[in-house]
Amino acid sequence: MRLLVLSAFIALTLSACDQPAPEPTIPPATTEAAPAPAAAPAAPAETVVATPPEGTCGDQSALASEERLANTPKWSLASEQDNFGFDVFRGDTEEGEFIKLNENPILGAGTTDETQKYQYRDDSIDPCREYWYYVESISTDGVREKMTPTFKAAAKRSPRAEASGQ
Repeated sequence: MRLLVLSAFIALTLSACDQPAPEPTIPPATTEAAPAPAAAPAAPAETVVATPPEGTCGDQSALASEERLANTPKWSLASEQDNFGFDVFRGDTEEGEFIKLNENPILGAGTTDETQKYQYRDDSIDPCREYWYYVESISTDGVREKMTPTFKAAAKRSPRAEASGQ
């Protein structure tokens, strides 16, 4: 039995297709004058984590595919040997249960020493939920092997706040 041999170099990224940039927030104006800051040594800049923009949650199937928010797992291989292809799996938690997303395998390059880049666009997501993914390789002999660690895709949106009836 021949095993699929992939190079040790695997780069995984997850990009957000069609994700609108969050709008900057401007603090409200105040009428009081702020006290002058005391002279102090400069502090290192704080790291600010952007929150996802508000928006509609749930099923996006009513939208055209190119208009849907998506998670796009991407991976690259420095070389491949006897590689038939890949399947991409998604779960709601890191522990799973995972479902295979692609109907047909994403075709591999067979045997090559050239770097190959791959991706899968998952536009069947609820943009307000986080998901977990992994990629499985398939050799030309049909041997399947989990190729990547399980990785997280953050939510693309926060649920839009409901208007209160006040």
